[in-house]
Amino acid sequence: MTYIYLALAIIAEVTATSALKASEEFTRLTPSFIVIVGYVLSFYLMTLVLRTMPIGITYAIWSGVGIVLVTIVGKVLYQQTPDLPATIGMALIVAGVAVIHLFSKTTA
Repeated sequence: MTYIYLALAIIAEVTATSALKASEEFTRLTPSFIVIVGYVLSFYLMTLVLRTMPIGITYAIWSGVGIVLVTIVGKVLYQQTPDLPATIGMALIVAGVAVIHLFSKTTA
């Protein structure tokens, strides 16, 4: 269940972060509502994850996967294409998450 909660927390956070741009500084109601609900849901789900997974590992996975997914959403919805250094940096983040899963004994 831990990884299901974590996946849902990531999806909620990516949805909220992606809606930030559309909220136009919280002047548009629907995107602003999505931002608030998405972050509240994401943090609640992370509290469930923290029952069984250390906070550092949880946050590393949540933020690492979230960065990559937000970048993909930014490219699709807002035509924001990362340059080569940004892409390399994100690849290193993914590699870090992979190292945690493959070698750390502190994951759930």
